[in-house]
Amino acid sequence: MADKTSPASGTAAPPAALLAAPGYQVRRLYQAYLAAWVRSVDPTLTGPQFAVLTAVDAAPGHDQTAMASAVALDTSTMADVARRLEKRGLMVRRTAADDGRRKLLFLTEEGERALREADDRARALDERLLENYGSGAERSRLMRELTELADHWEGLSGES
Repeated sequence: MADKTSPASGTAAPPAALLAAPGYQVRRLYQAYLAAWVRSVDPTLTGPQFAVLTAVDAAPGHDQTAMASAVALDTSTMADVARRLEKRGLMVRRTAADDGRRKLLFLTEEGERALREADDRARALDERLLENYGSGAERSRLMRELTELADHWEGLSGES
């Protein structure tokens, strides 16, 4: 007869197979990052929204498709993020004169203010996240390796 008692509650250690899986470790990092973002940067401005505001600030008047590519969002997610930011008064979408289907993106004054405030906190969070990598050279190496890994994994996602 099977034991019907439930296991003790608490924290279970992840299986070794998960600990050896890069995707599992990346997910852990991302979950920890999201929690830190909400606590430290902004509980209402998401990372993707922050990325879109940052990209639009750097290149005002570019269309949603170009901005989606710049911030690594698919076009439908980008449209949703842009709509939400517009609804909050942080951004405006204007129809391109030469193509009524293209939406050009611009920050509002409120969007510029929100970005400045969030950016200061985001840079402080970056410092805390990378504090174990003391020197500029160590941080540069880590960021180069993370970028190479992201580029490689994005390339794999396009394979059949």
